[in-house]
Amino acid sequence: MPSLNIHRNDTVKVLRGADRGKTGRVLRVFPDKGTVLVEHVRVVKKTVSSKQGQRTKGGIAEQESPIDVSNVQIVCPNCGPARVSSKVEGGVRVRICKKCGQELPTKK
Repeated sequence: MPSLNIHRNDTVKVLRGADRGKTGRVLRVFPDKGTVLVEHVRVVKKTVSSKQGQRTKGGIAEQESPIDVSNVQIVCPNCGPARVSSKVEGGVRVRICKKCGQELPTKK
């Protein structure tokens, strides 16, 4: 699978699904599966058992579930949701917003 244009801590907008229109920060990227984990998007309930030695309380917890990369779009800080291209500058690959042409920050 090719490398993804979406990195951790990017702001993305959801294009498809029940949470369409929501924006959130990318918590985790799974490039081998082609999915991302977005904050407060596609929240599911999961049963958690209590651990005797760790003193954690059991019950029902809410957590984010991965969403496919094709269903999200990066939000440019200047012009909003936009597609991304890339070019090499000085031996380093940078991401470019297709709407305004400005370089997107890489948070690594």
